[in-house]
This record gives sequence, C-alpha cells and structure tokens, in this order.
Amino acid sequence: MCNQTVGLVAAALERRGIATVAIQLLADVARTVRPPRALRVPFRHGFPLGRPDDPGEQLRVMRAALALIENPHSNPPVLVELGEDEPT
Repeated sequence: MCNQTVGLVAAALERRGIATVAIQLLADVARTVRPPRALRVPFRHGFPLGRPDDPGEQLRVMRAALALIENPHSNPPVLVELGEDEPT
C-alpha cells in the first residue's frame, strides 16, 4: 500500500475517533505524508518491527508505538524516533 494512502486512511480513522500509529522506516516519508502519529524505526526495509526471531526487540517497538497513543500531550502530527520518549 502506498505511504500516502496509509496516511489518508490513518487520518480518516482518527476523524472517527480511532487512534492510529504508523511505523515508518523513512523519516522523510513520515514528514511528507504526515500521519497523525508516526514511530520512525532504524531497521531495514521489510522489517518494521526489527529482526526476525527477536521478540524482545519487537515488543520494544510495539510498546513505543502504543506509548504514542497513550500520551495525551502529543497533538498530531507526531513523529518520534524509536528510543525517544519510550516507556521504561
């Protein structure tokens, strides 16, 4: 699915009260598309949650993504790098 389509779908869901987080591999794409909330991850293409068979890393990514929804002070659009503002 095209990144712009993902951003449009996220915006439509947000208007209906459903919070979304896009996991982005490229910060420039997130800045251009401007989804309501985006988590930029440092992994290679095809691996947005990190290395296969690394559930600890994958859980860290998911927790960071969910933390973007839980933060009531973050007004969309929000772009956070993995490792910034992560729950401890």
